[in-house]
Amino acid sequence: MPSHALKRSTLLALCACVLVAQSMVAAINLLIPQLSASSLHPSHTQILWTVDAYVIVFAGLLIPAGALGDRHGRKGALLAGLGLFALGAATSAIAPDPAVLIAGRGISGAGAALITPATMSILVHLAGPQGRARAMASWTLAMGLGGLAGNLGGGLAGQFLTWRALFAVMIPLAALLALTVALTTPRTDPSPRNGLDPLGTLLLTAGLVAVLFGIIEGPDHGWASPRILGSFATGAALITAFTLGSLRSRSPLFDPRVFRSSRLRATSLGLMTGFFGLFALFFVNSQYLQEVKGYGPAVTGVAIVPLIVGMALVPKLAARWSAHPRPVIGSGLALIGLGLLGASTADAGTPYPVYAGWLLVISAGTGLSMPALTLGVVTSLPPHQAGLGSGLGTSAREIGAALGVAVAGTVLAGHAGFALGMGPALRAVAVAVLAATALVMTGLGAPVSRRSFDNGLNPTES
Repeated sequence: MPSHALKRSTLLALCACVLVAQSMVAAINLLIPQLSASSLHPSHTQILWTVDAYVIVFAGLLIPAGALGDRHGRKGALLAGLGLFALGAATSAIAPDPAVLIAGRGISGAGAALITPATMSILVHLAGPQGRARAMASWTLAMGLGGLAGNLGGGLAGQFLTWRALFAVMIPLAALLALTVALTTPRTDPSPRNGLDPLGTLLLTAGLVAVLFGIIEGPDHGWASPRILGSFATGAALITAFTLGSLRSRSPLFDPRVFRSSRLRATSLGLMTGFFGLFALFFVNSQYLQEVKGYGPAVTGVAIVPLIVGMALVPKLAARWSAHPRPVIGSGLALIGLGLLGASTADAGTPYPVYAGWLLVISAGTGLSMPALTLGVVTSLPPHQAGLGSGLGTSAREIGAALGVAVAGTVLAGHAGFALGMGPALRAVAVAVLAATALVMTGLGAPVSRRSFDNGLNPTES
């Protein structure tokens, strides 16, 4: 399709969909105290599953959901995802017990898994080679703003409304988005040559769920506990079985040999690294502002707004430098790591403007690196597999986010109180981000041209 096929109304509708889907990853975190004191009387384990069910199902289904949209229609997958998202929100809003609440969160997570790759895939097809960098900058901004909107919405709901109200609001919002998509978004041609491979889909999804379970539950159960080690072993076995089966299949979900591309490996690691740092910050930030600074839930949600500035402004500049992805990516990821090091120095006496300044540094790094990384993953695969590429990239994001929370939580648990553990936790995350940045830069190798990124070529082919 020509580049002018992407209209502003379509771009806004698709970005709004991904923003809402991403917002529900973070929103529940600020409602944990309210949920714990609610009439449902959830146990500690049930609270954890209320938070984690959305992320585990969301991340576990992303790759097959992206392939499903590529094969049977991306607009249809998006509308189905919005329907599932609303159904899950309705289930959660009226939940009579914790089990139903957890089930509702899982249903919404399945909807989000359809929404996210479908939106990116549609953008890739409508924007054309010349418009992809700007489209990806807008999509990435929506992903980042989703995390901030979740923090803000969860904080406002915790301060002035109830946790049920937060879920209830999602129902008409999803319906409005579905109507907007139906009116503004054209259908793109499906790709019948993409395989769904039911057995491979089951193996990969179950393997990712097992790995994510181990990452998320590790800090609570202990990394050496039989449950966590068994979860990682099961995940590794299932993913290995998927890989071996896909190499032999005539119509696999995707060919694992795509990871021979150093650019795909590097950009996937870069996405994982960025969200590793960002969600570790989200995890620590809410506790720092409430427990150390004494802010209420609503003020806590507002206090992270400085992260919006860099995410909103810098991607537009980054799109202009899309012909030079390597320095853009390296500088952005390095800024995230340096910003986390700065934030690790904060304590009860740190003035908020100083802390906000470090949030701006992290924000600028995120806005600089994420569009180029997103485009790098998607264009590493053929255009007819754009949904699958989106699924791979977003899976990397969600796994990175889960790892960031797990690492920060583990370091915090080793200290006598949050105030003593915050600095070491953020420093550990920052060092990991900077080390991974070096690996990403090595994997990207020599700078690649705009043509290479637009056409999905390997750097050696440009």
